[in-house]
Amino acid sequence: MRILSSNLLASLAISLLVTACGGGGGGSSSASKPLPAPAPAPVPPGVFDISGTITASGSQASDSDTNDPARAAISNDSFASAQNIPNPITLGGYINQPGTGAEGRSQSSGDINDFYQVQLLAGQSVTMLVADFSAADADLYLYDLQGNILDFSIETGEVETLVIARDGTYLVNAFAFAGATNYILAIGTSNIPAGQSAQHFNILPWQTVVKYQELGAADAHSSNIAELSLRLGLERRGGGRGRSHLMNLRRGLISSLQRNARLGSAGAKHNNIVDMQLRARWETLQAIKTLRNDPGVEYAEPNYEVRTLYEPDDEAYALQWHYPLIGLPEAWDTTTGDSNVIVAVVDTGILAAHPDLAGQLVEGYDFVRDPVSAGDGDGIDANPQDTGSSLDAAANSFHGTHVSGTVAARGDNTIGVAGSAYTARVMPVRALGAGGQGTSYDVEQAIRFAAGLPNDSATLPQQAADIINLSLGGGPFNQASQDLFNEVRAAGILVVAAAGNEASPSPGYPASYAGVLSVSAVDAQRRLAAYSNTGAQIDVAAPGGDNSVDINGDGYPDGVLSTGGSRTATGIRFVYSFLNGSSMAAPHVAGVLALMKSINPDLSPADIDILLERGDLTDDLGVPGRDNLYGHGMINAQRAVLAALQSIGSVPAENPRLVASTNTLNFSGNNVALNLVLRNAGQGELTLVELITTQKWLDITPLEVNEAGLGTYRVSVNRSDLPDGIYAADIIAQSTVNTLNVRALISVGSEATTADVGIIYILLYDTATGEVAGQFVSAGKNGEYGFDFADVPAGQYEVIAGSDADNDLLICDPGEACGTWLTLDQPIQIELEADTNNINFPIEYLVSLPSIAGEALPVPGTTAEQRPSTTGKTVAKTRLPTDDDSSPNPITRK
Repeated sequence: MRILSSNLLASLAISLLVTACGGGGGGSSSASKPLPAPAPAPVPPGVFDISGTITASGSQASDSDTNDPARAAISNDSFASAQNIPNPITLGGYINQPGTGAEGRSQSSGDINDFYQVQLLAGQSVTMLVADFSAADADLYLYDLQGNILDFSIETGEVETLVIARDGTYLVNAFAFAGATNYILAIGTSNIPAGQSAQHFNILPWQTVVKYQELGAADAHSSNIAELSLRLGLERRGGGRGRSHLMNLRRGLISSLQRNARLGSAGAKHNNIVDMQLRARWETLQAIKTLRNDPGVEYAEPNYEVRTLYEPDDEAYALQWHYPLIGLPEAWDTTTGDSNVIVAVVDTGILAAHPDLAGQLVEGYDFVRDPVSAGDGDGIDANPQDTGSSLDAAANSFHGTHVSGTVAARGDNTIGVAGSAYTARVMPVRALGAGGQGTSYDVEQAIRFAAGLPNDSATLPQQAADIINLSLGGGPFNQASQDLFNEVRAAGILVVAAAGNEASPSPGYPASYAGVLSVSAVDAQRRLAAYSNTGAQIDVAAPGGDNSVDINGDGYPDGVLSTGGSRTATGIRFVYSFLNGSSMAAPHVAGVLALMKSINPDLSPADIDILLERGDLTDDLGVPGRDNLYGHGMINAQRAVLAALQSIGSVPAENPRLVASTNTLNFSGNNVALNLVLRNAGQGELTLVELITTQKWLDITPLEVNEAGLGTYRVSVNRSDLPDGIYAADIIAQSTVNTLNVRALISVGSEATTADVGIIYILLYDTATGEVAGQFVSAGKNGEYGFDFADVPAGQYEVIAGSDADNDLLICDPGEACGTWLTLDQPIQIELEADTNNINFPIEYLVSLPSIAGEALPVPGTTAEQRPSTTGKTVAKTRLPTDDDSSPNPITRK
C-alpha cells in the first residue's frame, strides 16, 4: 500500500495539482440496526480492507437525545433528567418544536428543552451558537437546582451568551422557541464571541422601540398599530408615521390572552423567574421577540440605557490564544505594522467585503485559469473574490480569507479578531479554485504578479508585495519553480510557505525550495502538531492549532481563530472560524515579518536568514539549536521586532515584564500534566522571585529553566483526594518587576472523562468516481470510534466522518462533528493496493463565530430556490434501515 497526499497526484493535464494546506491530526463500533450478516463468500482478488479509529477528545460532549434515530435517546428534557456534563466543554446538540425539522426521533413530538447539569465558576461564560438561526429561534436559560431561572439570553440571532456570577452547580437549558436547529454549547473562560447582544446592556423594562411596516394609506397604518397594540397590550409614548415609535408594555391590566401573545412558546417559564427585576427584563425581551416575528413590524428593539463607557476592541481577541504564545502583544507595543507593507496571500482568494478586512486590502488578481474550477464564469481576471466551491463543509473553509485574517485582520475596530500585523495590507492573489485545488502553473503566475514580475495577466500591481505567503502545497521539485523563487528572492521579497499536513519527513513543495521559509505547526502547548510535516527543510515553527482539544479551557477548540465565510444555499455569510494546519502557521510568520519590515523596510531575505540562524527571531524548541521538527524554533514576534529595531541602530527601552504562555490551563478528561512557559516580554533584567500554587492538588516542577527562573515548568494535578466536581486554583508568579496569575481548571469524576460526539457515520469516498463507496456507522466507546471497510476494490479513496444530529442525512453540518484523514482542510488520499490499517484521526465540532455584518453575499449563478451542486466531497449518508425497510436507500450526493 502507498499513501499519497491528493495534492501529489498528477492530473491528466500537464500541470500538477496544488492544494491548500490546512487541517487537524482514533474503538468499538456498532450500528443501532445492523444489516443481516451476508452469507460467507470467497474474498475476490484485488479487494482489501481499510480500518482505523476516530477519536473525540475529552473536551467534547453530545446532547443525549438528538434527532438521529440511530442513537438510543436518553431524555434530558426536564430538571429531573438533566444531563451531567463536564466543564470546560464543547457540546453539540439539537432541539426542535413539534412538527419542525427533518424526519427523525423528535420531529413529531418535539424536543423543546435540553437541560444540562454542570458545575460552573464565577466569571465563566456559557455560549450557545445556533446553527440554523435563519429558520429557528433558540434561547439559553440558567437555572438553580430548585428550578428558579437565574439568567437568560433570548436573542433572535445565532449567539446566546451568559456570564456566571458566582461558583455553584447549575442547570443550563437550551430552549427551542421556534423551529428546529443544531447548536453548539461552549462552556469555558472568556468565551464571549464577537458581536455583543442586548443581554450585555442595560435596557429600560416595559419599553420597546418599534417601527411598523408602511401600508400605504394613513388609516391602514393606524389600524395596523391599533391591532398590534390591542393584541399585545401596548400603548404609544412617542414617535410617529414614517419613523419609530416608543411603546409601553402595559403591565397590570392586561388579559391572559395578551400575556400569552407576548410570551409565545416560552410562557411556561414565567413562574420560574422569582426575581422581579429579572422577570421584567425577560418579559420585555420576550415581547420584543414576538413583535419581531409580526409581519406588520419592520423592527422592534429594546430601549437601551445610554451612558459613557469604554468599549474594548476586537471582541473575540480573547480566543486568539495563538498570539500571546508568540509574543505578539508585546511586539504591538512597538508596532502594529505599516500600511506601506504588503503581504501577498496566494490562495483561494478573498471575501473582500468581510467587515474585519475592510480597508486592509490592496488590489489583487485571479489566476485560476479553468472557468469551472474558478466558479466565476471566466478564466483569469482582476477579481480575486473567493466564490466558495460547494455546500460541503470541508470544502468551504474560505481558506484564503482565513489566512489573510491571520496576517492583517483589522485590529482596534471593536469587532471580531485582529491580525498579526493589523496595520499592514494584504494583496489577495487567487490561484486555487474549487475544493482548494489549482495548478502549479497558475500558482507561479500568481507569485510573479505579487512580486511585480511579468505574468499572464499582462498587468503589474501598483506596488509589489514585500512578503508572499503560500499556505499551499503539491507537486515534486521542478527547476522552473526554483528559478522563479531565486528571481523573487533577488528582488528582495520574502517568501513564507506552509510545511504541509501529511505528518511526513519527506520534502514538500513549495516549502522546501531554497530561499523559501518553511513553517511547521505547533499546538497551544508549543508541541509539534500531529499533522505537521517535518524534515531538514523546516526553518521555523508557528501556531497551527489543534481543533481536537481545548487546553486553555475557553470552551472552544484550540484551532486558529480568524476571518472566514460560511456558504449556504442563499449566499455567503461572514463568520470567524477555527481552523488548524500548517496553513494557519505560515501567516503568523508572514505577519511577524511584516512587523519587522514596518520598522526596517530594507531588511532583505539574506538579513532574515542571518537573524533566524542566530536565534534572534525565535524561541528554541526541541533539541538545542536547529532541528527537523521546529527548525530554528518557534517564531517570537517581540524578539523579531527588537531585532528589527537593532538593525537600524535603535536601542529599545528597558521594559522588562513577566508573561506566561497562557492565562488558563485546562486539566479536563485524563490530563494530569501540562507545560507552562514563563518569559521576560521586554528588555532589561527580570528575575522570578516566587512561584506558588493556591491548592495542594496542583504541583509545579521546573523542566528547562535558566538562572533567572524563566523557562518551561511542568504543572501537574493529583485527583486522588478530590470528590467529583470542578476545581480551580491559581498559579502565582512573582518577579522583581510584576506579578501574574494563571488559572488552572481540573475536573474530577465520571463526567470529567466523557468524550462523546454521538453516533458518527464514516464514509469511504472514491476520488476516481466521485461517489461514496461505503458507509460505516459507529456508536463509539470512551470517545473512540472504530471502523472497518471490508472487500474494497483497489483504487484511490478518502475517509470522511461526521455526526448527523438533525438527521437530515448530511453529515458535517454546522453544529455537528466532522473529521477526515488526515486533516479536515487537506484530506489525504489513500492509494489502496493492500490491506490498510491505522487510518486514525480526530473528529471535532465545526464551530464558527458570527460576524456583526450578518448579511449574505449572493452566490454567483444561484438563487434561494436553486441549490448549488456539490463540486467537492460528498457528505451525504444513507438512511439506516427501519423495521419496515430491510435495506438502506441508495447513497446520493447533495
